[in-house]
Amino acid sequence: MKIMFSILMFALIVPLFGHFQMIIPSSTIVEPGSENISIDLRFCHPFEGDILNMVRPSLFGVMIKGEEREDLLSGISRYDIDGLSAWKMNYRVKNPGDHIFFVEPQPYWEPAEEVFIIHYTKVVVHAFGMEKGWDAEIGLSAEIMPLTRPYGLYTGNIFTGMVKLNGKPAPNIDVEVEYYNDAQKYKAPAGPFVTQIIRTDISGIFHYAMPCAGWWGFAALGEADEKMRNPQDQKDYPVELGAVFWVQVINMKQ
Repeated sequence: MKIMFSILMFALIVPLFGHFQMIIPSSTIVEPGSENISIDLRFCHPFEGDILNMVRPSLFGVMIKGEEREDLLSGISRYDIDGLSAWKMNYRVKNPGDHIFFVEPQPYWEPAEEVFIIHYTKVVVHAFGMEKGWDAEIGLSAEIMPLTRPYGLYTGNIFTGMVKLNGKPAPNIDVEVEYYNDAQKYKAPAGPFVTQIIRTDISGIFHYAMPCAGWWGFAALGEADEKMRNPQDQKDYPVELGAVFWVQVINMKQ
């Protein structure tokens, strides 16, 4: 009994860090001469640097200028990080306008929380000076609509977004925020500093000021109406629908 109690207390004390689907381009602003970019897809705990296995996604594509949609799934290739799978693609930007890259991963089973996770994730790449399409809606089941232009951001800028679930604004839901601590440069003084938590207002809108340069991920978490069956035990479990958006901020220079 004491052993079971200790295990339970350990589970309650140790924080469960946020899961984030990532879609990170090598550049968010493309100019003539830098048309070739790489795009990295991985599933992880961004601040802690823990990699989770990501199977081949269900959907990967780009919307250009809010008009043209291109399927890119056949162009991705797998690579391993510490024996776990991630995905990447080299992409040549040919047209001016904002490019919204998006991914729908296959459901990820999280045994610690007894939930399936699906994070519909977006990032915007601006091309050749034409600011058109960064606020376009893809039509994903869970989606963050940026109300702040999501590129050309300085450290300290505020990012504002609207969360939509099934095409409707999602009020009063949690938005997890994490920094991509790629080089493990920063250390959190305590667990709550790893994943910041904000909540959407009655219109589904949230705001957050990024305190340091780098990549920041926003994951708005809802729950699907229907459960999903786990083939291992033939039981039905909840499905966490995440709307994820990534932005990059830089320090202002003289």
